[in-house]
Amino acid sequence: MARLLAIDGLNIVRRMYEASPEPDSDDKALTALRYAQSALHKLLRQHAPSHVLLAFDAGGPTWRHDLYAGYRAGRTPMPDVLKTALAPWQAQLQAQGWPLLAIEGVEADDVLATAVQRWLAEGRGEAFVASTDKDLHSLIAQGALLWDPFKGVWHDAAWVEAKWGVVPAQLADLLALMGDPADSIPGVSGVGVKTAARLLRTYGTLEGILAGAGILQDRLGITLRKEKEMLYLSRQLVELKTDVRLGVSWNMLAWSGPNGV
Repeated sequence: MARLLAIDGLNIVRRMYEASPEPDSDDKALTALRYAQSALHKLLRQHAPSHVLLAFDAGGPTWRHDLYAGYRAGRTPMPDVLKTALAPWQAQLQAQGWPLLAIEGVEADDVLATAVQRWLAEGRGEAFVASTDKDLHSLIAQGALLWDPFKGVWHDAAWVEAKWGVVPAQLADLLALMGDPADSIPGVSGVGVKTAARLLRTYGTLEGILAGAGILQDRLGITLRKEKEMLYLSRQLVELKTDVRLGVSWNMLAWSGPNGV
């Protein structure tokens, strides 16, 4: 059976870099990239894909910044030494035959989501996503599985429900309710993961929650009604874009192995 391995490249690189307690330096960046490349090859050995997509953020503003100027405003920027080392390393990967995409105006998550959803919708085979990014877990509802490359474990629907208290199809609504400080997504004031999960288990969707909130006279009901517009904005921000123009065919993603390896 054909198998697409969709890899969140920056998720691996940043985790490798941040795993070292050493101060920022050129050596630290190069070491992290060597470990990241080893992790990529390990993914190939573990999953034996027929097709591979390695996605990175292109940098710069995206469609989410157009929606909300404060998006990712509080995020710590990538260290300069890592940013400097990243571009030549990516060029090296491409020269070795890795199908690498970084598309202006969208995030790597959007690229991965577009490819995975199309692959599954066309019935081409299995789709695995190598990432720990919580947003990408919503793809499990489409039939994908996520692989944690750091712990070496699968994340499926049961894992999502045990972790967040909702099914994968409700994950975007959950993230909209609770917000995401890492991306400066506001969510609803005072709503954390437990409250958000309880609301979704009771009402099913954001629309159901807001309809129910109309009769709630407690502080939560008042807050939901007051912050309805911000909630819907948050929902737009956490949504994975699945109509990105990738500019590649499945044949271009067919995996034959990197050159020289």
